[in-house]
Amino acid sequence: MSQTELYLISVAARMLDMHPQTLRKYERLGLVRPIRTGGSMRVYTRTELDRLRLIKQLVDEDGINLAGVRRLLSIAEAVGKVRPLLREPAARQRPDDLRRQVAQQLDEIARILGV
Repeated sequence: MSQTELYLISVAARMLDMHPQTLRKYERLGLVRPIRTGGSMRVYTRTELDRLRLIKQLVDEDGINLAGVRRLLSIAEAVGKVRPLLREPAARQRPDDLRRQVAQQLDEIARILGV
């Protein structure tokens, strides 16, 4: 059985060299989705910490505003859905089904980009 490492907001903020209020803001904006305990405490997984590191890099190093970050993350999620469709054994699907699924994800990317 694998155990998931979980980090309270104060620990996550310290690990990321970010203020806890920044993490709360990113949650309000829908950029991250920490787990909530029964007492409503925010708990972050390694996956969420990795996502926060990416957000921090995009904002601090690449100069992208949070609206741009949101779009980039949405595009990355859509691309993440396309990749498995093109790999084995997913590529063994009926060609029409595969084309339809890929087209749906490409339409989603176009929608995000506003094209």
